[in-house]
Amino acid sequence: MYLFGASGHAKVIVDILEQLGENVKGIIDDNPEVKEFFGLPVLHDIQEYSPIIISIGMNDLRKKVAERLMETYDVVFGKAIHPSALVSKHSTIGEGTVMMPYSVVQTCCKVGKHNIINTGAILEHECLLEDYVHVSPHATLCGNVTIGEGSWIGAGATIIQGVKIGKWSIIGAGSVVTKDIPDGHVAYGVPCHRVRLSNCGKPFQYDI
Repeated sequence: MYLFGASGHAKVIVDILEQLGENVKGIIDDNPEVKEFFGLPVLHDIQEYSPIIISIGMNDLRKKVAERLMETYDVVFGKAIHPSALVSKHSTIGEGTVMMPYSVVQTCCKVGKHNIINTGAILEHECLLEDYVHVSPHATLCGNVTIGEGSWIGAGATIIQGVKIGKWSIIGAGSVVTKDIPDGHVAYGVPCHRVRLSNCGKPFQYDI
């Protein structure tokens, strides 16, 4: 297994893979000055390396890297599911997705590609996560919740059953969401009542 992205997120994934008995062969990174990371060699030619997990926490950057890899190489994406995570046999987890310790995916959920389900996060029955989503530590989706592509659910947030979160939206840490949130919005509060248009449902642009 290889990871793409020398980051703090990569360290967590390395730890998960080691506990699963997987051999992490190296970290792929675009920065030619980085030669070693977390005791692993850093590689700069990705053509021959597979399977890969994209170890980048920012949702939009994870999408850009995935699309670049798929356009350029015949790449296979792996998964990393911590041994303490619970996944129903009636749910599906997409390629490239990472599940942290004590996270839970209950029955009849569909988790898309390249998602992060962080420490202690809970997805109750029949939730749908589209691709490139991040559910932060100890967030709870209370059942039949839909999270659109690229959205980020903040730490400790609660999404009430049946609520739909649009694409590329952000839910603030500790918030309680009782109503649907449109694409490209930031929402926060208990309950979430302050909402502002952020980026019209498109991936956020980060300066890196």
